[in-house]
Amino acid sequence: MRFVLRRLGFFVITLWAAITLNFLIPRLMPGNPAQAMMGQYRGRINPQAIHALEIAFGVNNHQSLLSSYFTYLGNVFRGRFGISLTFFPDQVTHEVLQALPWTLALVGVTTILAFALGTLIGLLAAWRRGGTLDSLMPPIFVITSSFPYFWLAMLAIWLFSIRFHWLPSSNGYSITDNVGWTWTFAYDAFKHALLPAMTILVTSIGAWILTMRNNTITVLTEDYVRMARAKGLRPWRIMWTYAGRNAILPNLTGFAMSLGFVVAGAILVEFVFNYPGVGWMFLHSVESEDYALMQGLFLLITVTVLTAILAADVATVILDPRTRDER
Repeated sequence: MRFVLRRLGFFVITLWAAITLNFLIPRLMPGNPAQAMMGQYRGRINPQAIHALEIAFGVNNHQSLLSSYFTYLGNVFRGRFGISLTFFPDQVTHEVLQALPWTLALVGVTTILAFALGTLIGLLAAWRRGGTLDSLMPPIFVITSSFPYFWLAMLAIWLFSIRFHWLPSSNGYSITDNVGWTWTFAYDAFKHALLPAMTILVTSIGAWILTMRNNTITVLTEDYVRMARAKGLRPWRIMWTYAGRNAILPNLTGFAMSLGFVVAGAILVEFVFNYPGVGWMFLHSVESEDYALMQGLFLLITVTVLTAILAADVATVILDPRTRDER
């Protein structure tokens, strides 16, 4: 219990520090969103137009820094991050909520699938060390994991879209589709997600295979595994309950961080495939100097990563009785 409470306290302090930095950094930079928006136009800029935009963006130069900070905290807890410069005059929250499901469906599902398959293959490869599976799968996927995202993505577009015309090469759905919860739209969105999903899966599964294999080989030499074998327990029970359960523990934090960074999207993959996810939105917010959108996305990523790490710590307490010791 103390372990979980300490982790919860770390979560609160880190979240407060992230929110504070998110507030200070844009305000320490020169200019403001209104000036950034009007800066793309040449010639003389009407001061009244800038003042009107400052009001629209919530820029109040007459407010003290401390007062602005508490106002910002209140807006954050209410989910108000201001108006997006990139998608003006839409709210940041509205645009993020539109892009988030696409990233969760693509990167989230692919990350979970890569972890599950990589963990299973690594466990089986280590259990039958030196066998056919151990000789083929880890080396192949470790090599594919060294490929850059964008290079493999462009190769997949050339092979499956341009040469064979099997799958669409860009976007999240066809422009002619009616967006909605229908089987036709779901099938079309699934086809558009296949290429980027395969790219992420092929380039990420190798790390999970290798780490799980190495962890399992180390665990198999422990005394409790030898004792389980001496008792005559079934091999599958030793593999899952004794070896697999303990070998997966070091990977939980890494998996939690991977899930946390899911909301950041796979920027390179989404850029190559022009996929309407959070990564694509993050890239455009930087190019457009959209501070409000960058702040909202940064805070979303921070909260998600911290929550995922906290969940991994709780899962470790459940799976590993040694962490439950009260000290």
